[in-house]
Amino acid sequence: MQNPPRITANGNLGPINAALVPRYAGPATYARLPRLDEVARADVAVVGVPFDTGVSFRPGARFGANHVREASRLLRPYNPAQDTSPFENLQVADAGDMAVNPFNINEAIETIQANALDLTEGGTKLLTLGGDHTIALPLLRAASERAGQPVAMLHFDAHLDTWDSYFGAEYTHGTPFRRAVEEGILDTEAISHVGTRGPLYGKRDLEDDRRFGFGIVTSSDVFRQGVDEVVAKLRDRIGNRPLYISVDIDVLDPAHAPGTGTPEAGGMTSRELLEILRGMRGLNLVGADVVEVAPAYDHADITAVAASHVAYDLITLMGLGE
Repeated sequence: MQNPPRITANGNLGPINAALVPRYAGPATYARLPRLDEVARADVAVVGVPFDTGVSFRPGARFGANHVREASRLLRPYNPAQDTSPFENLQVADAGDMAVNPFNINEAIETIQANALDLTEGGTKLLTLGGDHTIALPLLRAASERAGQPVAMLHFDAHLDTWDSYFGAEYTHGTPFRRAVEEGILDTEAISHVGTRGPLYGKRDLEDDRRFGFGIVTSSDVFRQGVDEVVAKLRDRIGNRPLYISVDIDVLDPAHAPGTGTPEAGGMTSRELLEILRGMRGLNLVGADVVEVAPAYDHADITAVAASHVAYDLITLMGLGE
């Protein structure tokens, strides 16, 4: 497609105009936004990381980023839930996918960190589409380096992801946040899991987690306390620190996100997740990821639709910071 008609505002090049080009036509960039090489600068870059070598159960998240991009064709420029048009406030562009070695986890982590630093040079923020949760560690390293300090983190997930190792491997999708605490890149006064549930290996898993400094809001807490109370507690814990948000799509119940590698019953609804994210309005969000979308298990694109909307609200938050 040559020079597709786009919506433009405030000097920002936005999505292809769906009133002139059908949503199902043309290249599947995120939200039909321009590629990074089509804009002079980007406030937010959406980048894919097609990597799932760190999974411990069902593979397939390496195909997640493009699956989410396809589902994002339905997104529109105005976000009524936050009363703003994110692509007017920000120049958002799709940076394509990182080229990551699928056979060497250590090399892949180094590549992701280096690419994240390159993409964020000049103040650009990253919204990353995974890929498995291993990728959060190098992304947090880059976010902390750019912030010049350890960052606060909200981790939305069915699982803690603070285990020590699998089969002797220190870098997997179940270990990134233990490594991040050990490396000193997280502000342990302001880190929380949200949406956790399901069986654990033992009570020590929770004891280790508390020792690392994590607060825990389970999916049952969200149900019993309600979104507003959960948001208030999380905001109080985060304060004005630079914040990174990591969303494993399995935080949602399998009814809302069947297309993932390690599903757990009893999860949050997509509505609850979106409302908690919207409650972070005004915080200093410096980066975010949405991971663990595995298309092979996704029925009727349910998971990809949820993930594309989560990413949309995260981008919106980046334009409504301090």
